[in-house]
Amino acid sequence: MKAESSVPQSKQGNSLNRLLGLDGILNLVWKQTEEKPLSANRNLLKHIQEQFKAKSSKSEIVYYAVLDPTILRFMVEVCWGPMLAAFSVTLDQSDDKEATSQCLQGIRHAVHVTSMMGMQTQRDAFVTTVAKFTYLHCAADMKQKNVDAVKAIISIAIEDGNNLQEAWEHILTCLSRFEHLQLLGEGAPSDASFLNTSNSESEERTKNNVNYPSLKKKGTLQNPAVMAVVRGGSYDSTSAGVKSPGLVSSEQINNFISNLYLLDQIGNFELNHIFAHSQRLNSEAIVAFVKALCKVSMSELQSPTDPRVFSLTKIVEVAHYNMNRIRLVWSRIWSVLSDFFVAVGLSENLSVAIFVMDSLRQLASKFLEREELANYNFQNEFLRPFAVVMQKSCSTEIKELIVRCISQMVLSRVNNIKSGWKSVFMVFTAAAADERKSIVLLAFETMEKIVREYFPYITETEALTFTDCVKCLITFTNSRFNSDVSLNAIAFLRFCAVKLADGGLASNDKSKGDDSCVPIVKDSALDGETCVEKDDNMSFWVPLLSGLSKLTSDPRAAIRKSALEVLFNILKDHGHLFTQSFWANIFKCEIFPIFGFPLDSKEAYKEEGCFSPVSGPLHPDGGSIWDSESSVVAAECLIDLFVQFFDLVRAQLHQVVSILVGFIRSQGQGPSSAGVAALMRLAADLRGKLSEDDWRDIFLCLREAAGSSLPGFVKLLKTMDTIEIPDVTRPNDEIESSSGRGVIKDGSEDDNLQTGAYIISRMKVHIALQLLIIQVVSDLYKMHWKLLSVNIVSILVEIYSSISSHSHELNSQTTLLVKLDKICTILEISDPPLVHFENEAYNNYLNFLHDLLMNSPSLPEEKNVEAELVSVCKIVLQRYLECSGFGYIKKAEVHCFLPLGSAKKEELAARTPLVLTVMRILASLETDCFTKYVSQLFPLLTDLVRSEHCSLEVQRLLSSVFRSCIGPIVMK
Repeated sequence: MKAESSVPQSKQGNSLNRLLGLDGILNLVWKQTEEKPLSANRNLLKHIQEQFKAKSSKSEIVYYAVLDPTILRFMVEVCWGPMLAAFSVTLDQSDDKEATSQCLQGIRHAVHVTSMMGMQTQRDAFVTTVAKFTYLHCAADMKQKNVDAVKAIISIAIEDGNNLQEAWEHILTCLSRFEHLQLLGEGAPSDASFLNTSNSESEERTKNNVNYPSLKKKGTLQNPAVMAVVRGGSYDSTSAGVKSPGLVSSEQINNFISNLYLLDQIGNFELNHIFAHSQRLNSEAIVAFVKALCKVSMSELQSPTDPRVFSLTKIVEVAHYNMNRIRLVWSRIWSVLSDFFVAVGLSENLSVAIFVMDSLRQLASKFLEREELANYNFQNEFLRPFAVVMQKSCSTEIKELIVRCISQMVLSRVNNIKSGWKSVFMVFTAAAADERKSIVLLAFETMEKIVREYFPYITETEALTFTDCVKCLITFTNSRFNSDVSLNAIAFLRFCAVKLADGGLASNDKSKGDDSCVPIVKDSALDGETCVEKDDNMSFWVPLLSGLSKLTSDPRAAIRKSALEVLFNILKDHGHLFTQSFWANIFKCEIFPIFGFPLDSKEAYKEEGCFSPVSGPLHPDGGSIWDSESSVVAAECLIDLFVQFFDLVRAQLHQVVSILVGFIRSQGQGPSSAGVAALMRLAADLRGKLSEDDWRDIFLCLREAAGSSLPGFVKLLKTMDTIEIPDVTRPNDEIESSSGRGVIKDGSEDDNLQTGAYIISRMKVHIALQLLIIQVVSDLYKMHWKLLSVNIVSILVEIYSSISSHSHELNSQTTLLVKLDKICTILEISDPPLVHFENEAYNNYLNFLHDLLMNSPSLPEEKNVEAELVSVCKIVLQRYLECSGFGYIKKAEVHCFLPLGSAKKEELAARTPLVLTVMRILASLETDCFTKYVSQLFPLLTDLVRSEHCSLEVQRLLSSVFRSCIGPIVMK
């Protein structure tokens, strides 16, 4: 290069760049991070020019050797367009071997220079040009120069692969088309013969391929695949000649076949060498190569007429060749491959999707043969496409294939699986939730073997996979296809709990690093997010217990009962490992929701202000999902657990008692009995541990249960005031006949009877509840009266007083009683036990007060028990006298007695035992006490003497009271 000519040449190059606008183009497409900015290049050029000017004054001619290759960039920017035009025109118009060879050689060098310089636009232009001159897209017109272009493409791929970047797509497209032509020439069956969605089409294509074993041997064949290639198409078309109508001539076929012989110059070795050479590509180049290969493969598989798997098979090979890459590069490569496998695995063409999943299986099997490095979770990454396709695919065949693939890999390579367990359980979890029975059973078969035989491998590397295993088993428990699967899954959950408690996750210490705590999920913590010591592994208990807790609301009785038993057995067996705060979390999030216990006090009572655990979770058909057996099991398990860990869970006493009271208040006999038994056992087992506040909580819950339903019940009874009941003496057939004559125009009497029947039914339930509560209170008092303080006794008095007053009020509503009697007579149903309710209420109340008076001498003075006892006795005697008709006679002041009806006689007989109890209590009072209240009792006792309807037993005890109590007072 002469110094005299260098300066004007540089100026000319710059002016040409500005004229062609190449500077602006390069600024837009330039992507190389290491490229110097344009201003730096100008400074370099200016520096060179200044050197030339400084030495231009010398007369001698000096040649300079350029050591910085950057100068080439400016030369290429000037001349690449003319060079490309010269090479292209010569290749297109000339068949001279020497000329075409020089053009291809020039293109190869141009690709090398532009790729090294990072000139993407220029590089892609040269690569695209040589790719088009291969004529692989219209093979019938191929010549020797086109075959040489194919050779040039292969040379470019091998020599400049590190710098091709996006240009790889053009090269790989040519290789794909080249391989397709080779298969056609050899007469091999096309990939489309087994990748068609229709079986009939597949059979037809297979027959066609059988009829034409080799195109090179027979020259006039009308094979559809051959005709499409012979017709040709544009370079950018994915399927050559697809839309071209009509057949091709025999001459065209023969020309095409003769051209296929030219391709024999290129063997499979050169073709495969490109893919084997991929392991020598640098980190950036291999990622670009894989991206281009996936793109070409996608085009092949999505072809509507001729889908192919050439590039797909090469993907597996390339992945195998590059297994030894560093982690960072592998992660980038697999990120591309993973998206590709997922996209094609969800293809509508079932055959394509199956082939892709099988290819992924082959690749995964090769990966599993290698040991995974520590802290390297690549197994999880390359198995994840299976999980994604399993979750999103709608094809039964694909899902079954994935389950079988994962099962085969796990059982054959269980020793090598480390981080891959997470994806394995994701696949089985998706299978467990599937709507097809065959897939669920197939997945559980493998899951069962994993838990039984290979459980230690699950947490060998990472303890968090234990949670994935638990979630998978919980999903199996919800399977509706086979109860055995659900029951076995529940049993496996208990097995997992044993392993967790035994320290089976101790190997997780390394994976946790220096973390000081493991966060428990927010929705399961007591107050936001809780942190526990990593050695305790508390966070691993949460999903296990939560899953079993939710399963207790399963509509299947066997599953529900099994889940209840396993959940509480786990807590009883391993509860000593839990802290007090974690126990609070368990009760709040796992145990209380089982019983439908509301966390908000405003929601604590539903209809009639009543909370019932068995009325919480409902079966989809609207009925309660808890039967009597489940209620009994739940109540027993709750008390067993609470008693065993009372010191840790004492704070939950109020909620536990509320649950038991809820059982007592339920309408079923089974739950009520279970609640009573559980409450009595709770008090008995914790007798020495319960404080005054604890006893107070228990009796306050009972008081609340007794009183909360009263407003709703009273409101219900008021509806009786608005309905009219037909005369009981009027027969039913007369009522029905009169309605036919228009006496009853709207059927209101039938509606009234139905309403009355409903009220009677609710009244019976209400009375049974009140009696049960008062019986529980009486039993608790008799067993633990020595432990009860004055304040607790006051609560008991309130309970007895409210229930007794309520029973007396019900029996005092004459109009209501008459209507109820009419309804029961017309509908032939049993009367509500109102008299029995009142008798039992007052009997328990009297016995309670009498026991207080006799056994607790200090209480009567503080609470004035004597006055309350005498007051209750007066109420009972007055009620008895009213029933005997004495009250009406007294008002009329007539010394004769009307005979009682049968109903009154029965009621009087029913009330007699209560009056006898009153007489015995009065007779047992001390003289001073009786004397104090004799003025209130004497008129009632004398009225009993005057009553002619009193039983002999009442008269006998009455005379005893006069003789032992009143006589001494009179004799003083």
